[in-house]
Amino acid sequence: MRIVVALGGNALLQRGQPMSADIQRENVRVAARQLAPIALEHELVISHGNGPQVGLLALQSEAYDQVEPYPLDVLGAQTEGMIGYMIEQELGNLLPFEQPLATILTMVETDPDDPEFGNPSKFIGPVYTKEQAEALAAERGWAIAEDGEAWRRVVPSPRPQRIFQIRPIRWLLENGTIVICAGGGGIPTMYKPGADRVLEGAEVVIDKDLASALLARDIEADMLIMATDVDGVYVDYGTQNARRIDRATPEEMRELRFAAGSMRPKVEAACQFVEETGGVAAIGSLAEVSEIVAGRAGTIVEPA
Repeated sequence: MRIVVALGGNALLQRGQPMSADIQRENVRVAARQLAPIALEHELVISHGNGPQVGLLALQSEAYDQVEPYPLDVLGAQTEGMIGYMIEQELGNLLPFEQPLATILTMVETDPDDPEFGNPSKFIGPVYTKEQAEALAAERGWAIAEDGEAWRRVVPSPRPQRIFQIRPIRWLLENGTIVICAGGGGIPTMYKPGADRVLEGAEVVIDKDLASALLARDIEADMLIMATDVDGVYVDYGTQNARRIDRATPEEMRELRFAAGSMRPKVEAACQFVEETGGVAAIGSLAEVSEIVAGRAGTIVEPA
């Protein structure tokens, strides 16, 4: 099978952990141990989140006041290279030497008229107390929002429209390469309004799960897996009535309600992929990814 695995941000940096390179590498090493058996039996494409990493780079950029802070599209490109390098190296250490791996810096088009440009909702960067977040928002002009028991910076997150590097990604897959791409939802770009096909960066972060669904559709994947830190999708999550959904159709999933900042984008991406391709999508724990591929774990979203 051709499988796309979208690694959640927790696979790279767990909540509350220091954002050091050593800790991120160790987390990638743990993820690689789960992905290696999949790579030995299937065609594998890996995407990943970058919220903490792009937020850290933004803070570092703002701390150097000799130049203007770098825009989010450039920082997104930097995270794609950094995280892709770590995944390539740690996964390559577990696979046969002759297995090729490649990280593709992936530009993803957004629509400048997307209403999300005026509605910041995507969390990036570290967590703060409410007082810290309010002080930083006042100082730096950030939009902030509550994330569980903490507060974080939020930026716009428009829907992905097109992945520009689909042709080289397909070529690499057809030649036996494990591909890491569309990291952090891809490098956000858009055509400049009023100009004739002038592409420029966008000051946004694209949702990783929606971009992964678009990627999986365009490369004709058989399965899309969104690996996270829970073992599936729950109804009434966090309550004594919590119940995991084992299998469902897109129609059944759309009848339920999920939190906007956590599970809703994953459910939407899963439904979108299944409806557009007739393939299978799954949401579950990275530790159970082999069982998810076999259909024995996670929440499986499949055609009626």
